[in-house]
Amino acid sequence: MFIYQKTHRYFAQISTGLDPIAVKELENIGAEQIQPGFRGIYFSADPDVLYSVNYKSHLISHVLAPLVSFKCRDREDLYREGKSVDWPSIFSVDNTFGIIANVSDNENIRHSKFAALCLKDAVADLFRSRYGKRPDVDSSDPDVWINLHIRRENATVSLDTSGGSLHKRGYRRETVDAPMQETLAAAMIVLSGWRGQNPIYDPMCGSGTLLCEAMMKVCHIPAGFFRKKFGFFFMPDFQKKRWENIKQSADDKIIKLSKGLIAGSDLDRMAVRSSKANCRIIPGGDNIPITQTHFKDISELKNMMIVCNPPYGIRLKNEGNLGNFYKEFGDFLKQKCKGSQAIIYFGNREMIKHIGLKPSWKKPMRNAGLDGRVVKYELF
Repeated sequence: MFIYQKTHRYFAQISTGLDPIAVKELENIGAEQIQPGFRGIYFSADPDVLYSVNYKSHLISHVLAPLVSFKCRDREDLYREGKSVDWPSIFSVDNTFGIIANVSDNENIRHSKFAALCLKDAVADLFRSRYGKRPDVDSSDPDVWINLHIRRENATVSLDTSGGSLHKRGYRRETVDAPMQETLAAAMIVLSGWRGQNPIYDPMCGSGTLLCEAMMKVCHIPAGFFRKKFGFFFMPDFQKKRWENIKQSADDKIIKLSKGLIAGSDLDRMAVRSSKANCRIIPGGDNIPITQTHFKDISELKNMMIVCNPPYGIRLKNEGNLGNFYKEFGDFLKQKCKGSQAIIYFGNREMIKHIGLKPSWKKPMRNAGLDGRVVKYELF
């Protein structure tokens, strides 16, 4: 019997800074005994809640089900314990598998790639010794993801019940340079407090991620709506009928998008094309108007929720000095967006001072390795 089968405890991996809102989301889905930890949240769940968290959560990246824990002093310990796991009860030689490893403060195992290789050998050798052949490794899109975490001499091997990162919604078929990760875009919508009470607008929409996440929230579209597979399909106690009921119940709650509620624009023609294409993937997303417009040419955005991830260097093209660009954007917010609120992601924190507005609050949020900030402005 695996650890999760005894304890019904799981670990949700999240991005830095999302703890409070991710805890609330888990509570709303039905998780219990929720406890924030390092880079994630521990929680208890029955199968219905576990399936629901994977299908409905807009903020969580992975949900791990611990299989075994053990003392791991060196490669021999890791190989022996890894080979002792009953892997054939989870997947077969006809499936593919991949391993994600994280190692810290272990005297003899210093590199995550080395640890992943050791565990891969253990898994493969178990199958080979039992069946005469082994499953293939797929490092990009395997059937089963195995997670290995080693801290000092303590190791835990888990099954990724999500089957890969949940930020990969499936609607982003086209993209632009340095797009915002979907889970972080969803976090910005949650932090804004927007629930469809007034129109929402993104004046620098890029590939449309914020627009898509706003629509998924207001229309109650599960984050996993487009996913064809989840890691929990391979749990030895997976109950297909319960999963089908969970999915159907969630899908039945989807509502239509009200006309005029979500809109966006971008100066770049390719960005506009990408946004339109991505929004259309979502049922009803063709009702989101997106135009090729420089924010300076917008007449006004009054009494709206404004959300955006402005260029921060990588995405900035032919706009001159970055500080001047943000100053112009700040002037636009002050002069043309009265009565609105703005939620803005600054990938470059130095640009906050150039916008010339007093923030209501600032929250840390990492995106693609950038230690950025989400900032809220009240535009009186």
